[in-house]
Amino acid sequence: MTKILMVCLGNICRSPLAEGLLQEKVDPKKVKVDSAGTSNYHLGKAPDKRSIAVAKKNDLDISQQKARQFSVADFDEFDYIYVMDNSNFADVINLARNAEDEKKVKLILNELYPEENKDVPDPYYGGDQGFDNVYKMLDESTKIIAKKLHH
Repeated sequence: MTKILMVCLGNICRSPLAEGLLQEKVDPKKVKVDSAGTSNYHLGKAPDKRSIAVAKKNDLDISQQKARQFSVADFDEFDYIYVMDNSNFADVINLARNAEDEKKVKLILNELYPEENKDVPDPYYGGDQGFDNVYKMLDESTKIIAKKLHH
């Protein structure tokens, strides 16, 4: 089974959407998807209500997810670790123990825009439009990831 982890800062806005979006595009018997945050700000909390709302608008239910913090053990547990932005990338790489750990960490938008190292903007302090934009970006990126997994 392939295991994929989506990571953002708080695990309430971007990575829960990425987790939900990829989960619905893959065979759950073959691919496990989870998400985590680099911070411990929202441990055990459900996703941001705006993330839940934009998902629901697109027939996706992420309301049962609970925020957790990324840990070194995740390097052993997961095959691929997709981070939402360069800051998350740096935080996760800082915890890596070796080159093998580092190889697992990828910027999710590099799936869509190879080598451009673009950030998925954090929509937390913005309006609903930001969540719509993030949803679209992650939907596109997870389509590419799902396609790669099924080959």
